[in-house]
Amino acid sequence: MSASDTSSSPRPEDLLDGLLVAWEGEVLECKHAENSYDLDKLGKYFSALSNEAALHGIQSAWMLLGIDDRSRSVVGTRAFSRPGQSNDLKQKIAEHTSTKGTFRGIHEVHHPKGRVLMLEIPAAPRGQAVAWKGHAYGRSGESLGALPLDKFDELRGHDPRGDWTAQTVPDATIADLDPAALAAAREGFSSQHSIPREEIDDWSDDEFLARAHLTQQGKLTRSALLLLGAPSSAGLLTGVSVQISWVLDAEERAYEHFGPPFLLNTTKAYERIRNFQVRMLQPGTLIQTEVPKYDRDAVLEAIHNCVAHADWASGARIALREHSDRIVLENAGSFIEGASVEDYVIGQRVPSRYRNPHLVEAMVSLNMIDSIGYGLRRIHDSQRKRFLPLPDYEFPRDNEVRTTIYSRVIDQNYSEQLMAHTDLDLADVLALDRVQKGLQIATEARARLRRARLIEGRAPHVRVSSTVAVAAGTEAEYVQARATENAHLAQLVKNLITQFGPASRKQIDRVLDRYVDENLTESQRRARVSNLLTRMRKAGTIHNAGSQQQPRWVLGPEPPDTQT
Repeated sequence: MSASDTSSSPRPEDLLDGLLVAWEGEVLECKHAENSYDLDKLGKYFSALSNEAALHGIQSAWMLLGIDDRSRSVVGTRAFSRPGQSNDLKQKIAEHTSTKGTFRGIHEVHHPKGRVLMLEIPAAPRGQAVAWKGHAYGRSGESLGALPLDKFDELRGHDPRGDWTAQTVPDATIADLDPAALAAAREGFSSQHSIPREEIDDWSDDEFLARAHLTQQGKLTRSALLLLGAPSSAGLLTGVSVQISWVLDAEERAYEHFGPPFLLNTTKAYERIRNFQVRMLQPGTLIQTEVPKYDRDAVLEAIHNCVAHADWASGARIALREHSDRIVLENAGSFIEGASVEDYVIGQRVPSRYRNPHLVEAMVSLNMIDSIGYGLRRIHDSQRKRFLPLPDYEFPRDNEVRTTIYSRVIDQNYSEQLMAHTDLDLADVLALDRVQKGLQIATEARARLRRARLIEGRAPHVRVSSTVAVAAGTEAEYVQARATENAHLAQLVKNLITQFGPASRKQIDRVLDRYVDENLTESQRRARVSNLLTRMRKAGTIHNAGSQQQPRWVLGPEPPDTQT
């Protein structure tokens, strides 16, 4: 029986008994730990056992505290026994691992011979090795040590030649790296792994590059040249176009190309974007809210995602297209792994593999991206907090990703609802965003938004509610919102007449049907439209050129000879 065979057992006591019988040195570690256990040693074992679990093809490895490693007998431990210490331990492990991973579970067993702490360690994600404070560990029998290169290669996909970014560049040397990029890389590594910069500065360049996963067997990889390469080193990446192209596609036209080092030049590409303040009116007030068109961190996250997941071997460059109301990022590649974007954003899915695992590992190590899917959520949260439409991710054809980040309101009602309901669950914001874009949402989501009075209209033609104040219970805000709705309905009537000429009541009813609240009865709906037409007639916007029985509504006030 293997360690994985016991992982489905429901009781920690049974798990413990099974693990002690099924001793497997490379995926299980026992420590006496009578009173405490050193966190740094624990982190090294986390790295080693996580990597070994992936190599053995099992879901979890285990570390048992309170067990004698020679006799496999329970001796008991007081380590990490204070209230809340288990959660602190999970957080501290996550802070220093390259994948931000932590224990899948911490199980406490009160055995007759003493307390045992069972630490369940998840297998390393596919295509990656888990490192502790920038260094990957492995096991050789029961010994702990640096992860051997052959195991490193196996974790990255059994064939490192299949990852274009992992391949070494024989003629490249440290002289081909940009000094400023190399310095910035050390700073990013220090931030990512919480290692003092002074300690990192004591490492040689060779040692630092190895720890940052930018070399293979002492040779610089293509990832190293992509992220840190001097501009003159682009020629070493023969046969491909290694560029990010910024294109201004608005009332003015301009463009600029950016090559390596991408650690620095992704920021330069972002800085070409015209990012001024956008003013928005808060609902029910005359207060203006100012937000930047684009959030710097969110846009850089999106650009870095393109770099990480691009199909560089195909020779296609990354395009950063700036329009007046949005930016569009296009790159050859894919990253969704068969799931919806929503699954990643709300945390129901974590990517298990990447197109460029070596490049991803290096970018995570340098604090450029997050490898467990939080980057997408960060971009969505940024848009939400600025009351703007959420990003769109499209896959127009095979091996192509298009990301759109908006800087202008699509539906004012959507922005007003976000301002009025800042505590909305992200899943509801995602659904509300789909409604404003005219996309379908799940039945349960529609019911949930309707109960919260965030949407209105008859399914499937629902829309974001204009009555922000109804949910807030403020009469003045309700009146203002109803005025906004009336203006919208009146504009629809004017559009109908302008485009198709005189309109009958039946034609008007048909156009307005999807926009009038579906919770009204049929007679209430007819009265709603009748009142609208009466207000428009009194305002001189339209008049009836037909009869009472067969109205023909046209634009403009009534002729003088028919007015009473």
